[in-house]
Amino acid sequence: MNSKKKIYFLLPGLTFGGAERVIFTLCNELNRDKFEPVLVLFSQEGMPVEFLKSDVKVIDLKIRRIRKSVFSIINLIRKDKPDIVFGGWGEVSALLSPIVPLFGKTRFVARETNVVSHHVNRREIRLLYRFYNNFDRIIAQSDDMQNDLIENWKVKPEKIVKINNPVDFEMIQSQMKTDKQLFSADFKNVIAIGNLTARKGFDLLLDVFEKLKDEPIRLHILGDGSDREKLISKKEKLGLDKVEFLGIKKNPFPYLYQSDLFVLSSRYEGFPNVLLEAGACGTYSLANDCPGGITEIIRETVNGEICDITQVEKFADKIKELLSLNFDKESISESIKSRFSKEIIIGKYEKLFEKL
Repeated sequence: MNSKKKIYFLLPGLTFGGAERVIFTLCNELNRDKFEPVLVLFSQEGMPVEFLKSDVKVIDLKIRRIRKSVFSIINLIRKDKPDIVFGGWGEVSALLSPIVPLFGKTRFVARETNVVSHHVNRREIRLLYRFYNNFDRIIAQSDDMQNDLIENWKVKPEKIVKINNPVDFEMIQSQMKTDKQLFSADFKNVIAIGNLTARKGFDLLLDVFEKLKDEPIRLHILGDGSDREKLISKKEKLGLDKVEFLGIKKNPFPYLYQSDLFVLSSRYEGFPNVLLEAGACGTYSLANDCPGGITEIIRETVNGEICDITQVEKFADKIKELLSLNFDKESISESIKSRFSKEIIIGKYEKLFEKL
């Protein structure tokens, strides 16, 4: 008799960001004596499934719109009867929440990806959160996320398990070093990474760099998104010659490793992987004081600092101050590894799945 628990991890696909990286890590690292992970993608298009171990089964539902996925998921669960269904993305979990009671023996886990009150605007999705208590367990990545679910969405505290995001140190450290010099040594080099959308606050960061125009400091922004043209237009309007938009880089780690400072300018977060990854590369961080677990990741003066980016002058002065200092890459890296290594976090997930 097969005593392994079969876990179906649900992801929409189409984009590969922090949430997807966490699910890929779970699929790869879960103990195979106890668990059989299956990745269910609404669309496999553009997803780097080659990063998955060969024994991870991938099911491609070939659906372009999340809202059309519910019937396909119902049919799949009825047919395959997995032990656990894991919603790896907030909107996917919200859509699933009303149908959870239809399946007797299958256990359902939702992994929330953001502070819901800040992130979810669509009225029909907000309405679905009233069914969130249907889930057997809900994973919150940060205290901010957990408190928001309890206070604003009436989720029962006993349903919530707080598990931070895992960092795959082996993978990052095998990819972060390159012989290629990415930045000019004539400048101090600051890096920012994320989707070019309002949430990530790059418009605020450009205001900060207007104050640093005459300094020998370059800003390199990695990522793409709907606000790209708007941000480039603002950069040109402000005359920011030392700000570069580099687009998406499949391997961002050499950029993090070689930069002098990482800046997180977000208006809100869930539990920002990129802040963990900057630390794993040994790069000091300056983060905006925003909701989403920032205070849980940053250990002041060890791996980074927190400052209000809306206080533009103060934030600009803080960048100048930090760029004048030298930081110990190993101490920064160790401060992340000791709390968020994949071994520690995967252990917490395995304990949760075993209890279910």
